[in-house]
Amino acid sequence: MQPALPKFIPRVCYEIFVRSFCDSNGDGIGDLNGIISKLDYLADLGIEGIWLTPIHPSPSYHKYDPVDYFGIEPEFGTMEDFKRLLSEARKRNIVVYLDLIVNHSSTFHPWFLEASKGTSNPYRNFYWWLSPQKIEELGLAERQTSDDSDEVYPWHIVEGDPEKYYGLFWKGMPDLNYSSDALKNELEKIITFWLTEVGIDGFRLDAARHIYPIWEKEKNHDFWKFFNEVVQKVKPGAFTVAEVWAETWEVAPYLQNLNATFHFDLSFALQRIAIQGRDENIVQQLLNSYDQFRPHNPSFVDAIMLTNHDQDRIGSVVANHHEKIKLAACLLLTLPGQPYIYYGEEIGMLGTKPDPYIREPFLWSEQENDPDKTNWLHAEFSTLKTIAPLSKQKDDSDSIFSHYKKLIAVRKATPALAQVINPNLEEVESLDNEIIAFVRTHETDPVLVIHNLHEHPKNIELPESKKDFRNVLFSTYNDVHEIGDSVELAPFCSIILAKSPAPIAE
Repeated sequence: MQPALPKFIPRVCYEIFVRSFCDSNGDGIGDLNGIISKLDYLADLGIEGIWLTPIHPSPSYHKYDPVDYFGIEPEFGTMEDFKRLLSEARKRNIVVYLDLIVNHSSTFHPWFLEASKGTSNPYRNFYWWLSPQKIEELGLAERQTSDDSDEVYPWHIVEGDPEKYYGLFWKGMPDLNYSSDALKNELEKIITFWLTEVGIDGFRLDAARHIYPIWEKEKNHDFWKFFNEVVQKVKPGAFTVAEVWAETWEVAPYLQNLNATFHFDLSFALQRIAIQGRDENIVQQLLNSYDQFRPHNPSFVDAIMLTNHDQDRIGSVVANHHEKIKLAACLLLTLPGQPYIYYGEEIGMLGTKPDPYIREPFLWSEQENDPDKTNWLHAEFSTLKTIAPLSKQKDDSDSIFSHYKKLIAVRKATPALAQVINPNLEEVESLDNEIIAFVRTHETDPVLVIHNLHEHPKNIELPESKKDFRNVLFSTYNDVHEIGDSVELAPFCSIILAKSPAPIAE
């Protein structure tokens, strides 16, 4: 059963790391009411969908280790606050996706506390347990690190227990074992609760390729088939977008049971392109990706991003080079798919790992003690010395924020750019690898997009077949409304061209 598509698919989405976004009550921690207070800001920016990082009760600052799948973290607010957030978002035509952690729970979750009481406990098979001897016998004691987990020794002890439990990410996150029908029943209750009783619009699904451990990974797709069947039963059209941090060939089969997956290959390619100033044949790579995605789900959604809460921020990736930050935004927001902006990217926030420093407080104003600004973490990268806050950028037509806002508006107003389903992309041969050029195809209103990746100006002669693309819809650096047979692109400049009207026959 293919996942049903929602009636409304956001053309531009925004990821909010809840703890860092906006504080409403002065405790220094971002919260749901803080997000509500900034919905007008998000709507004005052009955002149509929000992905909230986990809001369930949890012992960690990031909340990716839930202790209660039905509750709201008290630091963030109440269920009433969350329902008000949903209501207020809908008034502004913004949908809300909730991060759902299905791979693991916290060790403080009641399921794990019960499972730890002994091998005969009825909750024991909610998790993966093996004796040290069996772990060694199967060769599972160590694992190679991956992009999404640095854990080398994934088996962890409970004092006095003859078996160890499996936790891929760290000892505080024991992996759930969906070989248990009882656990699947619990998950069905959770899905039903959030989709129907609370009324969210969909889920962002964490660690989707790790539902089963490596030695049983072939069962992952059966799990997502089960998950999709539950979603279709309780709320057809609820949106599912999954983190499958892997190469395209491994990602593609997940789309059989999900609406969308995040395109990590593209994310890292865009980062390299912005750093090095050279194309990687990115258009052809994308077309190849679509060819791999389409057989699994003809209506797949390609969820694209520059970075997210697990990656060094794009601002730091390009060493706070403002023109390259703008170029990266142009690349993202002119390609097909459903773009996700990580909170603060629109003002050029900085940050490199460890993780807390890629999740620093949003800078709303020039006030050091701005009541909206969270202070749970002392920022090392995004400070008033390194980043112009939103209040300053909003009135600066040359700011990163103004660039994002204008670009988002152009994307949404241009049918060829706004298309999410059935990626419309055609390669345009460029003269060198310091230019990326492509057409976003459309029956009546295609557009030609050209990016100069280099630090020097480029004079680009339009191919004969593209010389009717003369009207300038968007340009990074000037207000020219029409071009001739060639276009002069300033360093790191992007331009979007529409076709000139056909001449009227005399």
